[in-house]
Amino acid sequence: MPRPLRVAIVGAGPAGIYAADALLKSEVAADPGVSIDLFERMPAPFGLIRYGVAPDHPRIKGIITALHQVLDKPQIRLFGNVDYPTDISLDDLRAFYDAVIFSTGATADRELPIPGIELDGSYGAADFVSWYDGHPDVPRTWPLEAEKVAVLGVGNVALDVARILAKTADELLPTEIPPNVHDGLKANKAREIHVFGRRGPAQAKFSPMELRELDHSPNIEVVVDPEDIDYDGGSIETRRGNKQADMVAKTLENWAIRDVGDRPHKLFLHFFESPAEILGEDGEVVGLRTERTALDGTGNVKGTGEFKDWDVTAVYRAVGYLSEKLPKLPWDIDSGTVPDEGGRVVEEGGTHLQSTYVTGWIRRGPVGLIGHTKGDANETVANLLDDHANGRLHTPASPAPEAVDAFLAEREVRFTTWEGWYKLDAAERALGEPQGRERVKLVEREDMLRESGA
Repeated sequence: MPRPLRVAIVGAGPAGIYAADALLKSEVAADPGVSIDLFERMPAPFGLIRYGVAPDHPRIKGIITALHQVLDKPQIRLFGNVDYPTDISLDDLRAFYDAVIFSTGATADRELPIPGIELDGSYGAADFVSWYDGHPDVPRTWPLEAEKVAVLGVGNVALDVARILAKTADELLPTEIPPNVHDGLKANKAREIHVFGRRGPAQAKFSPMELRELDHSPNIEVVVDPEDIDYDGGSIETRRGNKQADMVAKTLENWAIRDVGDRPHKLFLHFFESPAEILGEDGEVVGLRTERTALDGTGNVKGTGEFKDWDVTAVYRAVGYLSEKLPKLPWDIDSGTVPDEGGRVVEEGGTHLQSTYVTGWIRRGPVGLIGHTKGDANETVANLLDDHANGRLHTPASPAPEAVDAFLAEREVRFTTWEGWYKLDAAERALGEPQGRERVKLVEREDMLRESGA
């Protein structure tokens, strides 16, 4: 009797769970069946949704409901708190599975090669996001001494960082933020946040809804300089062809022509200002120097040679995420991705690395919204199934599911399960209940493991 197709997925964020879902919906799932194990280095699943989405965005966190339905399926097991490659290597995975899909995402900050980036008070947005989202592997405190802060970048992460810095701690208390984050934000001295983009309003990468949400806070006055509302032929073409870009531009136009109100915290959105240098004294940030840019007709910009110094004492760069190199896999250092063809991992020389696949940001870089990884997963899984149908997958030495449990037990790896997530979920909800909050997120890894029953 033929056994089910055994697939390991490394990374239990949206990309990995979408891949599991695609496998479950395939013809192979009906006969002879699929058996999927998800490996996640955090004790809890959901990746970027738990540790990358801002706490005041419960609407996006609602995606977890759909992911829950996938992980509830009996063909899927979760192994949390299992690190690749420390706890389980590629060779180990090959011994147990017909195929391995890597969906490890991107959690580090891209570099910004400008003078002064190394100064105290210069931060990566990803590190700040990890702090306010209660990631167990980052410090429990964050320095929030600066009254005037710069955020470099015009994507949704830049907006998240600026918004969290500009809101009050009590405004964020109804969310799931843990006590250490609430305490940290209570001490936040920021009253002026400046967000900088080197191009114009039509080129901003904000989502329209995320942008409009800035204006909903009773504490944040959003300010746009009318001089920054400028379009060339390329910008007009972008607006005509991209509804979202047009909506963003219209929102910015409306803010530019209104009177500045009296909400206590000011959030300035600056365009046509390219970061040139972070200014320092005694190793600490004392300012930011930008070069004014101008549109060149195509929607791109060129420097004008006109520089301006801004009085800020902290700078956050939100210029993109970067994936970590995965041992035993080929690596494109420029894009920070694993080379692939349709999700099949490609080695130097162009040959496919047998039975090995990628999906999500580790495959194509940190672009697009969470839902965009679904199409990615479908393509990767289609090619995996094609390789299966045509006998191109290798045969594992120990395909029985219990062999994995025995391996982890022998290695003394303390792992969490899907049943354990339900226990952790209940514990976090119980913490929130006395305060009328949906949940209070547990931060310490040991606490998460204990509540998960690991």
